[in-house]
Amino acid sequence: MPALHRFACVLLCAAMLAAASARGGTIYYPTPEAFENGKSDYAFELLQLALAKAGSAHRAEMAPVYRQQNRAIAELLANSGQIHVVGTMTSAEREEQMLPVRIPISKGLIGWRILLLREDKQDWLRDVRSVRELKGIRMALGQDWPDLAVLRAAGLAPDTVPSYSRLFGMLKAHRIDAVPRSINEIWSELAQHPGLVADPYLVLHYPAADYFFVNRANPELAEDIRRGLEAALADGSFDRLLLAYYRPMLDKAALGKRRVIELPNPELPPATPLARKELWLTLDQLRR
Repeated sequence: MPALHRFACVLLCAAMLAAASARGGTIYYPTPEAFENGKSDYAFELLQLALAKAGSAHRAEMAPVYRQQNRAIAELLANSGQIHVVGTMTSAEREEQMLPVRIPISKGLIGWRILLLREDKQDWLRDVRSVRELKGIRMALGQDWPDLAVLRAAGLAPDTVPSYSRLFGMLKAHRIDAVPRSINEIWSELAQHPGLVADPYLVLHYPAADYFFVNRANPELAEDIRRGLEAALADGSFDRLLLAYYRPMLDKAALGKRRVIELPNPELPPATPLARKELWLTLDQLRR
């Protein structure tokens, strides 16, 4: 078959996959970089719950091949049928590129950050009281992560890495001093990386939302997810699932014993539903 014909066939197959996903059938969600527990993934289970509550014709499965987050987003944007939904922290740029379902997956937990340190530095931040006192600490984040703008707006200057997995090697090799990780990420990472600890004294907080995103050509799927999430919020199944996963992590975080350092978030889009109080966990709720 001539190369031109093969290329045309590839494009036709991709278009057919994308069209099929708009009507119903299997949709693919990226395999996460790190699972929150050893059995499954909270965001993926929430997506499944939402589709079931909406009576959707779509069925969610994890993609058979692991992709880094930036690659998964690129494939969603290409609408190739390889990735149909991603769950990730929002930003103005991401909301322009993709179609967000503006119901925070983790009810704002993504914006509560504990610093990952080496064991020999576990008491390093005992006396830190303000963001100004963090300015001499070398941190690093993924190069495409929205929270880069948050740290920079606070006067910090984090390094960037092209892949998530490099952060831990850099920390162990003393090339950086700390990595800020969300309450719902840090504990599984500690289990995978001996020699690292969670700072016991501070928690950084900034308003942040993680959403399900779909391709802008697939509003029907976005609407199914939105309706299902609203139904799960209304009947309590959303909160039951969230707390089943995250209550043990919140207990470990012991937020009542930590000093909270508030940071602004210049990347938070204006359409973020901050006025809907039922979509966000408060500090009092997190401490209980």
